[in-house]
Amino acid sequence: MEIKDGFIAINKEKGFTSHDCVKQIRKLLDTKKVGHTGTLDPDVTGTLPIAIGSATRFIQYLPQGKTYIGQIQLGIRTKTDDMQGEILNRKDWPILSHNQLDKYLNNFRGIIQQVPPKVSSVHINGERAYKKSLKNEEFELKPKEVEIEELVLNKWDQINGILEIKISCSSGTYIRSIARDLGEILDSEGCLLKLKRISACGFHEKNSLKISDLSNLKYKKEPFIIPTIFALDHISTLVLTNQEEINFWKTGRIIKFNANNFVRTSTFDHEKPIKIIDQKKILLGIGFINEEETKLQPKLVLNAN
Repeated sequence: MEIKDGFIAINKEKGFTSHDCVKQIRKLLDTKKVGHTGTLDPDVTGTLPIAIGSATRFIQYLPQGKTYIGQIQLGIRTKTDDMQGEILNRKDWPILSHNQLDKYLNNFRGIIQQVPPKVSSVHINGERAYKKSLKNEEFELKPKEVEIEELVLNKWDQINGILEIKISCSSGTYIRSIARDLGEILDSEGCLLKLKRISACGFHEKNSLKISDLSNLKYKKEPFIIPTIFALDHISTLVLTNQEEINFWKTGRIIKFNANNFVRTSTFDHEKPIKIIDQKKILLGIGFINEEETKLQPKLVLNAN
């Protein structure tokens, strides 16, 4: 089977690690150059974009926002801040209306400071926090800034202390931390009960495939790899129109830039990346325009030979 560069949106099932998905796709496509766009915990289901071939070089240029549907269990605190960890404490939750609980969620809307869970992949002096936690070492994690773009209270079950939320957030946000911190704000406890990621890096659950689906598609020879250029629709495009420019680009040389001589899809921000294509709409890489708009600087070059 011919392998093309691009992305596959996997609908990860419960119990699989992100690396499990990568390993299976490597085996399925018989290629080593496979990577994921961000770890999903084994018990979290949903959208996991996987990069194939040269697409692995473009992961950092994908949209970074992610959206989840999650359930939070009040009244319970665990070692892992989800229901898979050892229970450390139980405490009653207050009687709240839907609107009252929604107001408490204002503490997590916008740009906030968040302390990651101790059982997480955050580095502490060169070692992952979860490894230190497994050894019962004492340590503290520093808060980091994350952005919660949208937080909607979908349901509130007062009797069982379970709320369902929809949350759109920046990369690096821990929903487990929100569950834990909400419990503290309510003078109770909290942990994550269930979580599904419905979109990530511009890919959506409705367009994702299970690993078993890929096996069937492989033998039917149906295309299921999304071309890299389609995953970069959110950034501006610059078209190189002559062979000299393309030759300069492929050898990583700076190209003299005159806005009147280039075809572009929108205005440029010199601080933001631009995807570079040729007149046949073939992706050539990623570049930046300098502030004076006099130079095009290659940053990521495909076919540089």
